Amino acid sequence: MKTALIDGKHIANFDKNIIGNLLLNVATHDDVRAEKMIVGIRNEAGEIYRIIGATKLNSYMNAVEELSDLGLTDELQYVDGTKFGCDSIFSAP
Repeated sequence: MKTALIDGKHIANFDKNIIGNLLLNVATHDDVRAEKMIVGIRNEAGEIYRIIGATKLNSYMNAVEELSDLGLTDELQYVDGTKFGCDSIFSAP
């Protein structure tokens, strides 16, 4: 999976947990957006500061499970379609 930070956005305090639990390769914003499935991560201010891209459904589902295990909530869990170009958007409760 690939990841990129959004320029000018504050990195969440829990970001080190994401980096520690997911196998992510740093890439450009455009490279991450080119992946089939996108996960957005919100910071404490409610802004999406990190995106994660997955090519395969299995990788996407693993990322979603890991983020849920960290106690983060997916605001799109019960929504059909995408929001802000993301298939899931996680934030701290």
